[in-house]
Formats: sequence, C-alpha cells, structure tokens
Amino acid sequence: MKRIKVLVCFGTRPEAIKMAPLIKTLKKHDMIECVVCVTAQHRQMLDQVLELFDIKPDYDLDIMKENQTITHITGSVLEGVSGVLRKEGPDIILVHGDTTTTFASALAGFYEKVTVGHVEAGLRTDNKYSPYPEEMNRRLTSAISDLHFAPTPSNKANLIKENIVADNIFITGNTAIDALFMSVKADYVFEEESLNSIDYKSKKVIAMTAHRRENLGTGMESIMRAVKKTVLLNPGVQIVYPVHLNPIIREIAARILGDVPGITLTGPVNVFDMHNLMARAYFVMTDSGGLQEEAPSLGKPVLVMRTETERPEAVLAGTVKVVGVDENDIFNEAKRLINDKSAYDLMANSVNPYGDGNASQRILNALLYFYGIIGEKPKDWKVFDA
Repeated sequence: MKRIKVLVCFGTRPEAIKMAPLIKTLKKHDMIECVVCVTAQHRQMLDQVLELFDIKPDYDLDIMKENQTITHITGSVLEGVSGVLRKEGPDIILVHGDTTTTFASALAGFYEKVTVGHVEAGLRTDNKYSPYPEEMNRRLTSAISDLHFAPTPSNKANLIKENIVADNIFITGNTAIDALFMSVKADYVFEEESLNSIDYKSKKVIAMTAHRRENLGTGMESIMRAVKKTVLLNPGVQIVYPVHLNPIIREIAARILGDVPGITLTGPVNVFDMHNLMARAYFVMTDSGGLQEEAPSLGKPVLVMRTETERPEAVLAGTVKVVGVDENDIFNEAKRLINDKSAYDLMANSVNPYGDGNASQRILNALLYFYGIIGEKPKDWKVFDA
C-alpha cells in the first residue's frame, strides 16, 4: 500500500509549538512520509522552537523581512508554498490555526489542487477585525480545507454552521496540550536565568503575556498600568513578563513597568521556559490565545486581557475569565484571585476542555482513516468519556 505523503507547513512560533508533537507522531508511522516546510513568517522565535523540539525543516522559505506587511507575507507564502507543492506532489498539506502563513498555504494548496487539512479548525469570535487578521484567516482557511481537525465540539458546531460537511470534521483536542505535556518537568532548569531565582513557593507568581495587535496603543498602556497597580498594592505578588520583540510593546513596558519592585521583565522566553513558568505560577494574565488552552491543563486560572475570545469553551468551563482592557477591571479581577481563595479554587479546579495530550494521535488516525489504511472512523474526543 502506498505511503501517504503529508506536507506540514507553518511559519510562526505558536504554530511550531502546536505542530511539533504532530510532526513527531507522523514521522513515527510507517505509512506516513512527512515533509516539513517553514515559511519563517517569524524567524528568531520560530527557530527557537524548531531547535527545542529537534525539528529540521525540509524547506525553509525564509520570507521574513523588516517591517513586513500582511500583504508581503501573503504573497511570499503563496508563491513559495506553491513551488514546494509542485516539487513534492503531496497527498495532503496540513496547516495550523489562523496565521497569514496558514491562510496563504491553504490557498496555495487549493490552487495546486492538493487536499488541505486544517489543524485547530473552527475557532471563531464572529468579529472579522478581532483578532485581526486571524479571524478572517481562520474563516477563509475553513472554506478552502477538505479535512478539519477541531479541538472541541463547539469548534465543530461553528464549522457546521458554515456548511462544512460533518463527516470531514474530526474532534481531536488541541495539540497545544500534547506539546505542554512534553515539556513540563518538576526538576526543570530555566534557560532564562532570572526565572531560576524567583521564589515560587512563598510568592504568588503571576505569569503574564501581552502582545496582541488590537491592544497596541491605549489598550496596552491600560494593561501595563493595571499590572503595575496589581503588584504595588498586593504584597507577596511577583509578576513575570516576557516582553514581546515588538518595539512598540517594549517601549510601553519599559516606560510603565521598568524598575517596578516585584516585576521581572525578560525578553521572549522559549516554549519550555514558558510552560514551566506557568506550571509554577499562581495564575496567568494574558492576551494570547494559546495560553488560554495551556494554563488550565496545569490547574492555573487565566485572566484574558481582551474584549472577546475565540476560545469560549474555557470561559464556560470556568477556567478562563475575559476581563477586557480597562485598567480597573483588570486590577479588580487580579486582586480577587490573589485574595479570594474560594474564587481562585473555583477556577483552578475546573475541567480543561481542550485536550488530554493525545490530539496528535487522533489526527494521525483521522488521516489513516481518510486514506483507507484503517477501516473505522476514529471516535471524537470528549472532555468526559461516557
């Protein structure tokens, strides 16, 4: 029987983290030939993840340039991935999530008449400008894709509402949880040296990220002021903030949070450092999408500093609360988790709806089923197995 040739294509740090366990799983199977193409929409942060997970791309399009625009990324990825598809002739191209690389790679697959599989399909905010451009990237990718690997039942429901054929949707859980379980260790030593000296036992450590495009400007300044107020007015709190490379964010962080006692600012940390920081933190404050999935698997409440989320399952489960970008709202919710043990426990003990660490295996099984190597359609993942 002919092996299935799978081209896995991604370009950013978050995609790399979530595709890494899937690539490892695909490469172990005798009936899969896995070819890896990176666009390097992000360069430095992507390379860091590739090194950590020991992934060596077969193709590196290296498209990133200074002050790149979405238009540049789209055109460069479309042309580059089209060339790889023509050369390799894969049975299927797998893309992930909602980046510009994702959409442009899927479009290249469509133009070359190659089957497209979408990992982490079906997330929606129903606001095409938030997050921007991710919401439209994921919608357009869904319209193009032939196979849809949805993390949760509600993601599947979103796709069905958009007239995606139900038989082509597989509920798998999220590969982010696979990556998380690969990296968290009790005896972990941080590569970022400053993280090794933090007193995680006696301090209430808050792990923080803030970098969303839609928060730049007044929203980001409001977030930073709330964080400063949180640490200054709550003794025993330590905030750790790996600051994004975006120069606008770095300027705001340095101006508002620089030299504030109880706040540790670092550069971007590798994914293993971030996962293990969350594991030792008291809770998480973020405007990121991925951390909303990862932190609950570690029993950590999450305050989302955005006006909406494409991950409503965690809100419904009680592990995540969307607090917006108003300074007082962020401060009050953080203060509540710091001082109200019952409120904290309610969030910390909720069930994580995003996966059990076996999403990559489920995606592999779906591919084997689709190409007739196994006869029985894999069962959808459920939070509670009845």
